This record gives sequence, C-alpha cells and structure tokens, in this order.
Amino acid sequence: MRETPPGWPRLSAALYYDAPAAAIDWLCRAFGFEVRIKVEGQDGSIEHSELVYGGGVVMVGRAREKFPYRRSPRALGGANTQNLMLYVDDVEAHCAQARAAGARIVSEPTTVDYGAEYWQDRGYEAEDVEGHHWWFIQRLRNPPT
Repeated sequence: MRETPPGWPRLSAALYYDAPAAAIDWLCRAFGFEVRIKVEGQDGSIEHSELVYGGGVVMVGRAREKFPYRRSPRALGGANTQNLMLYVDDVEAHCAQARAAGARIVSEPTTVDYGAEYWQDRGYEAEDVEGHHWWFIQRLRNPPT
C-alpha cells in the first residue's frame, strides 16, 4: 500500500448533525477533539470540518435534505448506523470530562479481559448531543508477542 496523504490516517469517518457548529464545540469540550479545519458558509453553516483526536480524523457535517442519507440520529428516532471507538490514555478521567459536559453515559467504565493470549481493555459508551454513540477505551494489557 502507498502512504496516505500527509496528516491523514488510513481511515477517517464523517458524522452528520442538525446543528454541526454546536456539535463541533461540544465534541471538543466533552470528548477532547481539536478542530483542524472548519469551513463556514456565508450564513454561518458548516460546509466542511475536520476534528482530530490522536491520529484519527472525524469530519462533522450538516445533515441536509439535499442528501437524504445524511441524517442525525435525532432525526432517525435515535438509530445509529455506525459507532466510533477511540483509545484514550485515562478512561476514568475521560468519562468524567464527558459527563461534566453533558454526555449521556450509556455504560459506565468496565474492564473486559479477552484472556491471557489476547488483551484487556477498560472502556465506556457515551451518547453525544444528537445521539451518536461513542466508545472510549483504555488498553490495560496487550497480547503477548
């Protein structure tokens, strides 16, 4: 495989919100994302954005009637067709930050051990301001090499 373009991971995702500008601010405050680029239209709408966390990129866009597949979970009765998982350094602190910013914590931090030949993680699930579900994971033990 060829190298990816500079600054881009092999895989990135896009999420759609009815109020993307507010969602961008909230995702930065609650989950620790940083804005890499935010292109605003003349009316203040978000035309394109890129948020980064570690090496990952999430694009946040506007749910639009022009593109019927771009919908916020809020417009779909809470349905999610994708969920995102991010590795964090301290899952307890991250969960506390998300909770303080108003995230709904769907599942509290829990440790999952896949056995001595695999790994052990501690993680939680949160729902953002428009119903997207996120998993945040801290690796506790790597598999043996």
